[in-house]
Amino acid sequence: MQHWARRLEQEIDGVMRIFGGVQQLREIYKDNRNLFEVQENEPQKLVEKVAGDIESLLDRKVQALKRLADAAENFQKAHHWQDNIKEEDIMYYDAKADAELDDPESEDVERGSKTSTLRLDFIEDPNFKNKVNYSYTAVQIPTDIYKGSTVILNELNWTEALENVFIENRRQDPTLLWQVLGSATGVTRYYPATPWRAPKKIDLYDVRRRPWYIQGASSPKDMVIIVDVSGSVSGLTLKLMKTSVCEMLDTLSDDDYVNVASFNEKAQPVSCFTHLVQANVRNKKVFKEAVQGMVAKGTTGYKAGFEYAFDQLQNSNITRANCNKMIMMFTDGGEDRVQDVFEKYNWPNRTVRVFTFSVGQHNYDVTPLQWMACTNKGYYFEIPSIGAIRINTQEYLDVLGRPMVLAGKEAKQVQWTNVYEDALGLGLVVTGTLPVFNLTQDGPGEKKNQLILGVMGIDVALNDIKRLTPNYTLGANGYVFAIDLNGYVLLHPNLKPQTTNFREPVTLDFLDAELEDENKEEIRRSMIDGNKGHKQIRTLVKSLDERYIDEVIRNYTWVPIRSTNYSLGLVLPPYSTFYLQANLSDQILQVKSVSVADFEFLLPSSFESEGHVFIAPREYCKDLNASDNNTEFLKNFIELMEKVTPDSKQCNNFLLHNLILDTGITQQLVERVWRDQDLNTYSLLAVFAATDGGITRIFPNKAAEDWTENPEPFNASFYRRSLDNHGYVFKPPHQDALLRPLELENDTVGVLVSTAVELSLGGRTLRPAVVGVKLDLEAWAEKFKVLASNRTHQEQPQKQCGPSSHCEMDCEVNNEDLLCVLIDDGGFLVLSNQNHQWDQVGRFFSEVDANLMLALYNNSFYTRKESYDYQAACAPQPPGNLGAAPRGVFVPTIADFLNLAWWTSAAAWSLFQQLLYGLIYHSWLQADPAEAEGSPETRESSCVMKQTQYYFGTVNASYNAIIDCGNCSRLFHAQRLTNTNLLFVVAEKPLCSQCEAGRLLQKETHCCPADGPEQCELVQRPRYRRGPHICFDYNATEDTSDCGRGASFPPSLGILVSLQLLLLLGLPPRPQLQVH
Repeated sequence: MQHWARRLEQEIDGVMRIFGGVQQLREIYKDNRNLFEVQENEPQKLVEKVAGDIESLLDRKVQALKRLADAAENFQKAHHWQDNIKEEDIMYYDAKADAELDDPESEDVERGSKTSTLRLDFIEDPNFKNKVNYSYTAVQIPTDIYKGSTVILNELNWTEALENVFIENRRQDPTLLWQVLGSATGVTRYYPATPWRAPKKIDLYDVRRRPWYIQGASSPKDMVIIVDVSGSVSGLTLKLMKTSVCEMLDTLSDDDYVNVASFNEKAQPVSCFTHLVQANVRNKKVFKEAVQGMVAKGTTGYKAGFEYAFDQLQNSNITRANCNKMIMMFTDGGEDRVQDVFEKYNWPNRTVRVFTFSVGQHNYDVTPLQWMACTNKGYYFEIPSIGAIRINTQEYLDVLGRPMVLAGKEAKQVQWTNVYEDALGLGLVVTGTLPVFNLTQDGPGEKKNQLILGVMGIDVALNDIKRLTPNYTLGANGYVFAIDLNGYVLLHPNLKPQTTNFREPVTLDFLDAELEDENKEEIRRSMIDGNKGHKQIRTLVKSLDERYIDEVIRNYTWVPIRSTNYSLGLVLPPYSTFYLQANLSDQILQVKSVSVADFEFLLPSSFESEGHVFIAPREYCKDLNASDNNTEFLKNFIELMEKVTPDSKQCNNFLLHNLILDTGITQQLVERVWRDQDLNTYSLLAVFAATDGGITRIFPNKAAEDWTENPEPFNASFYRRSLDNHGYVFKPPHQDALLRPLELENDTVGVLVSTAVELSLGGRTLRPAVVGVKLDLEAWAEKFKVLASNRTHQEQPQKQCGPSSHCEMDCEVNNEDLLCVLIDDGGFLVLSNQNHQWDQVGRFFSEVDANLMLALYNNSFYTRKESYDYQAACAPQPPGNLGAAPRGVFVPTIADFLNLAWWTSAAAWSLFQQLLYGLIYHSWLQADPAEAEGSPETRESSCVMKQTQYYFGTVNASYNAIIDCGNCSRLFHAQRLTNTNLLFVVAEKPLCSQCEAGRLLQKETHCCPADGPEQCELVQRPRYRRGPHICFDYNATEDTSDCGRGASFPPSLGILVSLQLLLLLGLPPRPQLQVH
């Protein structure tokens, strides 16, 4: 077998030396040494420059924010409250007006609104990806708020003056994107004006629930939610509580910590979490699912609930926010004030705020609930029906904002958010936030106002930050990344969410964006702590197509971005320390030398003789029209080059000159090596070269028809893997087990073999190109059999060997007894001596021979790496069977109707209310928020996928082993082929199927029902993070006398009356009712 392995190695090496042209390409580069310079990437200087550029970009936004916040506070202070203000007194652009006018059943049409809504003209602006009007602001008011109320009209009145400040900000900084005031009343005023992105269903947008507003409106929170599940809680009230808890969880961000417990005589956590956990997306999902399983029984025991909550908040052995501490209690009422508990745990300092929520329609005395809240610096709320949930589960933020307002200038600090999806279509953004305070006083000598007016926000698109980072000089495997204090990535090449939930931030941890190891944990911690650092590590990286794992060396360099919570990192492979920079100016200025000739080789007319050329779709010039079709893009490029010179100021000289250089370099490779060779002699379908400069040249021209690799070399898996691996990298065609086998017709199926071209110039080493060949699969399968046989060449007659012969069995003659295969380092079949397996080339070998693959894994030829993709998208799950009732509406059971307590607790009226509100806000109960926000019915949702990759283990030498199957044992031999990523395996064919016990899986799988690794286990090992460095949770001058009221939901009378008539008449509502 070792003899066969050497023959295979020699054949592969011979073909690559003749056709790959590695040595010849090195000589071509050296012959053209006068056309380029070797530049160095200096990591520390690079990362510091980029960090400084990002800091400058964000600082300009900070200055604009401060001007806005100061102006808003002054405008509100100078404003005179008007009790008799009317809708017709206010002129503004209602961002939802166009959608409402199109909807005859909208709130304003039914009410006959007198609001003076401006009608504006808009122009398309590519920076906003939207139609905008730069002369006006737009106003968005949540669906469940009556825009004609006195509070809202006064808010609109004083915020109108901000329009000129917005406009002046843009004059000073034309790169500004959305400038927004999110008001504590729910009003959003933003600039420039643009129509609201009207959803297909109910518009649930409320600025006070956006991640940026929550972060800016209060300091971090440690929250314990306790829910009364005693027997007095009726089915409807319990339903309201469950929904309220879910809505409450949505007011928390990743800087907050939370736990949820239910109580009757005893208290217990609703989920597997036994202590406070970070309020991230996955933990909140666990809570929301667990809350739905709460069952009402037993008697009310406030003492048990509060003692549990205080114990949770006093646990100092866990990671938590260590700022605002609060208990949120949901109950249907009770008489016990549990004063002894408060005396024991919270008085006299009252460091824990208590918020109480009276839920449902009932006749209980609410005085004890009010007393609990008022004596513990909290607030009392009533939630009688579904319509009061959203407003009353978010207004506690006003109470938490009091110490911040009273702190004054000390609290006026800009914070930068996590990454999230912009509501107006910008894509992924971060937002700078600054709180806006009420500076008014009730009268001379009166106490200072302690209300937060809202939060100012200015968006920065991630793409604008990416433009500040070096791109093509770092090579295909170098990159810049940035993280925040939670360890979440702000920039990273692997930050590619397949779908984004409108209401949640995009939170991808650095250790999930890459393959986690101890070195990266140390780097992450150092970055979060705001340190500088540099470290070279050996680590694992996943291939671009996520089929392979490579063990590589990477240099990490990092620095903090001053004046922000972010830290910036640079990752470089050792071979990317240097890069080529074309120096063609002299030739271009001389007009017609190398450059013109090289451009001719980009013309399709030259492809037949010089090979087909793909150019990377990069932004070579500003006026270059992009296209997904590379032929069209090349045509656009050539047309532009006929109009401008390569030294034009509108062009990127580095990209353009390197493209011209590599066009000539690869053409010389055709001239010196490829053109005079007969590819058919060695059963090759094509030869190719790809370069850092963006050229991919395929020879002959007809082979380009079957070329499926990415025209951008930096995004091509074969290119990036070849740079990271020494020797020849085989890449069989990608096959999914669920797809039909390869169709072997017209010799079109090929296997790529590629290798990096390493240059040494003056002691500096770099890899500017990758060359390779495309093997004809069928012809090489026949050649493989000959090379692994006792024949010396293909023309020699076969020699029969059997048990009585004195010659060895081989892979050709004895193919009925022996299985001979080449498997690559990912475990995918490359070649086989079994004709019936040729159409399975490219499949994971376990799908071809599960028994043999398992044996290779068990004998350490392969190692497995499991990881989780937290950015995946999955098809929507089929809806549950809810009968004929509108989704989310509570339907009482027969037991409920027979239960006297159900009727006497006014549940009948509450049910009627819920039916009404349920039709309007049906998505509020157990609805997908993204769907409620207007996503298509078939929209994919985010999910977690488990990925498994295999890579070569520790065994390098030839190895023999027996697969023990009792009476059906199999002998196999395996050996790595030198200078390749191939494993040569020869095995006896299985005599029976008794060994088909285990099957290794490589296919990506959906993590159901738990999201990825068990959350209950993960929270026991929380990753390192730091909260914001400031905390405002206490001020001695705080006035806590305003501590409670009932429901404050202002219903739309027109909607209620219309829907009541619909119910009474038995008419079905519209399938997609829109209310504005």
